[in-house]
Amino acid sequence: MLAAQQRPRLIDERGLRTDGRRPDELRPIRIELGVLKNADGSAIFEMGNTKVIAAVYGPKEMHPRHMALPDRTVLRVRYHMTPFSTDERKNPAPSRREIELSKVIREALESAILTELFPRATIDVFMEVLQADAGTRLVSLMAASMALADAGIPMRDLIAGVAVGKADEVLVLDLNEAEDMWGGADMPIAMMPSLNKVVLFQLNGTMTPEELRQALELAKKGIAEIYQLEKKAIKEKFVEVS
Repeated sequence: MLAAQQRPRLIDERGLRTDGRRPDELRPIRIELGVLKNADGSAIFEMGNTKVIAAVYGPKEMHPRHMALPDRTVLRVRYHMTPFSTDERKNPAPSRREIELSKVIREALESAILTELFPRATIDVFMEVLQADAGTRLVSLMAASMALADAGIPMRDLIAGVAVGKADEVLVLDLNEAEDMWGGADMPIAMMPSLNKVVLFQLNGTMTPEELRQALELAKKGIAEIYQLEKKAIKEKFVEVS
């Protein structure tokens, strides 16, 4: 009862969310490539107040050699939240959630990278969450995708993703922290848009079949917008280099 009384209102009488967005609007997005000189590829991806930096090293020879695979590269992925990324200082040691999300992101990236082109090699991908305000797994995945592109690693497509959820029973695109904490559902989804292929799909909470259908359409709309921004960031990097 007390928790229900303390729950904030997520959609106001004008139909706007706590950060002033309409239900179908994304948070502001900023993408920058080549931010680390010592990495083969790097990127910063900001979505609202969530900020992630990613670095890629490789392809390079696998050590120890007995762990190499004869038909494809080994992708090693680490998702990590910095101690200062949340309101309360986070323990710098890897948490169970970080280990789980590292695996989820690795599996998504493996579907995009042409791993068969680099047998007996390894590619290392590091993601550091600098500031967390909901959507860190998706922003990290997209930062990694952009860093891989910056490194020139062949991929089937870039990865774009967004979360759809329910705020006061209204479907909303790109959850913020309040909606993630107090909303009725959280559905992160990531795709390779040009191939129309889903690489990550999760659902926390409950949705009716009709809500799920509408949420998927809303997610695809947001993903298409993000995908255009990703391609723009790559084009700008090439212009800068040339």
